[in-house]
Amino acid sequence: MNLPLVVAITGATGVIYGVELLRVLKELGQPTHLILSEAAGLNLSIETEYSLEQVRSLATVVHNNKDVGASVASGSFRTRGMIVAPCTVKTLSAIANSFTYNLVARAADVQLKEGRKLVLLVRETPLHKGHLDLMSRAADFGATILPPMPAFYHKPQTIMDIIHQTIGKALDQVGVEHDLFQRWNGHRDEGKVTQADAERKLRSA
Repeated sequence: MNLPLVVAITGATGVIYGVELLRVLKELGQPTHLILSEAAGLNLSIETEYSLEQVRSLATVVHNNKDVGASVASGSFRTRGMIVAPCTVKTLSAIANSFTYNLVARAADVQLKEGRKLVLLVRETPLHKGHLDLMSRAADFGATILPPMPAFYHKPQTIMDIIHQTIGKALDQVGVEHDLFQRWNGHRDEGKVTQADAERKLRSA
């Protein structure tokens, strides 16, 4: 049974992570239940060329963030987990304190109480101790904290390569197979750059 995945997009910068996540999941045939926060809609118009209608069309089911009686608000509604991409500190705080004032926070709380995967792409920098304490608290409850931190071993050529690497890591957490980025397979002797080679290259640049 292909259980649906809950995707929430909140109002942090980086809404493209949530949009591209939905697009990839639709392409993979993975059913999704989408929750968009009010601020996420504003950020869509600021950061992307996508309309709300276009983003909603990428999901199987769309829920109003104020509808705390939606299917995903109950633990009896089975899902394969939830990804919040991106996750604001406000949303993180609600989750870490079980303050289920909207559907994003309630659906996330459901994942934790049912022992399902909850992946939070927390998007803020720099971080003060209050932010770190919230992440630690959410992790203690069972959430996976997965900030969008780019890797470069796969030699990204575009911004979308970087976005796909983070999305791929999130999908790994909820058991969705994909080929969004090249995985690390260990060092190879052929063509390996030594520290001395790197230093010579820097000096000649």
